[in-house]
Amino acid sequence: MENKNISIKTISSLLESNFFIPSYQRGYRWTEQQVTDLLNDINEFSPKEIPNSNEKTWYCLQPIVVKQKDKNEWDVIDGQQRITTTFLILHYLNQSYVENRQKKLFGLKYETRENSADYLQKQLNGEAINDTNIDYHFISSAYKTICDWFKNKGGQFDINTFESKFNFSTKVIWYEASKDEDSINIFTRINSGKIPLTNAELIKALFLNSSNFANADTEKLRLKQLEISSEWDRIEYALQDDSFWYFVNKNENDLATRIEFIFNLMYEVAQANDEEIFQRKQLNIKTKEQIEERRKEYPTIAERFGNDDYSTFRFFNNQFKEKSTDEVDKNWKKIKIYFQTLEEWYNDRELYHKVGYLISIGTNIKNILKEKKEKSKIEFSDWVKQEIQSKFKNMNLGEVVYNGRYVREILLLQNIQTMLNNENETNRFPFDRYKKESWDVEHIHAIATEVKVKKENQVVWLNNNFIKTVYHQDENIDKQIEQIIKSGKTIDENEFDDIIDYVLGEEDNSIRNLCLLDSGTNRSYKNDSFTEKRKKIIKREIEGIYIPICTKNVFMKYYSANVKDIEVWNENDRTSYFEKIQKVINHYLSQTTLVGNEQ
Repeated sequence: MENKNISIKTISSLLESNFFIPSYQRGYRWTEQQVTDLLNDINEFSPKEIPNSNEKTWYCLQPIVVKQKDKNEWDVIDGQQRITTTFLILHYLNQSYVENRQKKLFGLKYETRENSADYLQKQLNGEAINDTNIDYHFISSAYKTICDWFKNKGGQFDINTFESKFNFSTKVIWYEASKDEDSINIFTRINSGKIPLTNAELIKALFLNSSNFANADTEKLRLKQLEISSEWDRIEYALQDDSFWYFVNKNENDLATRIEFIFNLMYEVAQANDEEIFQRKQLNIKTKEQIEERRKEYPTIAERFGNDDYSTFRFFNNQFKEKSTDEVDKNWKKIKIYFQTLEEWYNDRELYHKVGYLISIGTNIKNILKEKKEKSKIEFSDWVKQEIQSKFKNMNLGEVVYNGRYVREILLLQNIQTMLNNENETNRFPFDRYKKESWDVEHIHAIATEVKVKKENQVVWLNNNFIKTVYHQDENIDKQIEQIIKSGKTIDENEFDDIIDYVLGEEDNSIRNLCLLDSGTNRSYKNDSFTEKRKKIIKREIEGIYIPICTKNVFMKYYSANVKDIEVWNENDRTSYFEKIQKVINHYLSQTTLVGNEQ
């Protein structure tokens, strides 16, 4: 590749030139800080004479790699963030001239945004953020940052000096690639060791890079690409909604874009449905030698495309053999079907809760999609219910305890099914909050082994937590508690542990004394008995903290058949609560389990 240092003035003087940002490029993503840093650097830069020459030092913007498409048309292979920001600064500086003296700037167009050239030339205003699509959002944010930066400069600032430094003392390293070289190969080589192309970006190039379809009907292909670009944005936008994302995922996305999840999922499902794996089982092919021999002629999908960072791209690249518009259409429809299936589940209240539950407790979504194939909606709904039932085949509800098996799954199912049972309820279980806020299994009434009270907090703790009941019949300890509260005189912490045991009573680690709670609320009341926990939960819900519906019902005593004391979580309350859990989830439990745990 030929390279040279050229000034911004030279770039901006390419009056008839148009620069295209190809589809395989990342969208514009410079932040406010990056734009501000560039403006500050240029403003603070002072050109100096270079000894023994007629030149001055310059500020370098780093490389821009281009490949000529036509006489005055260039593909920007690398450096599109820099050339876009350069355009935005030049555009702002141009506004200080009257219209008939404004300079004609080079054209800039994003291949995936049909009207981007017109938007950049005519619609930037520096006032509002354009949320039409993700690229316009970042571009308009950057332009507003530029406008604000200049407006906020004091009286000593000389915009003419800045413009001169930007045009004449700012340069880029200009690499011009041969027309015969493959653009994606160049880009990949340039970015090796930096930020490589993602599977999503490479797959996007398969669909939107016109050079991949030299023999296709140009107009038909262009319309299809515009349609795909728009639908691509809609899918990405939908997946950016955390409510949707955490419905189909257990964790945060660690990919550059969330749409890549769909592509990876399609590859995983293809591997799960691989007929060759079934054939090898039928043929009893097990040894290393047998597998090696078989794969020579009949490789599995994983053997063909691998499981490295780019295996998903290779899998999709294999779908584009004919390089035709029909092939583009066919492959894009497959992607849409996957997304629309997930979207259909998300919009169906029952499937949202039940599929979301399975994913939350560890069922791989690829296995759910595999089962969905060729099943009617009713058949699939029946399978989902049976799949939940299968999780509790050998479970005895009366034996579920704190930190034991099944406890989180049961409490989560109780909350979800409670919401589902209310057909008039429009709210849905917030899987995003459940997964992001790190919910805990917590004791409704604290147990002594979890509680540690510092000496200086003993009086406050007793005031908040000691409520005399029929279980408190030790007159000596009652008098000791009364003396501590009245006198304010504290006792040794180890001695106070006996009082904690007395106040809180017998430990109960069974599910009758457990609920789900976000870790923030849990940490704020771990030392408290029922009465104080109840006050804090009411306070946090008023403040807007989400309290799971069953947890709220517990502390409001909605489950209790005979409410005698709102401040104490007694044996009657626990029995009623256990029976309610059993009743809500009974159609997921075997009848033997139900009978064995009747209270």
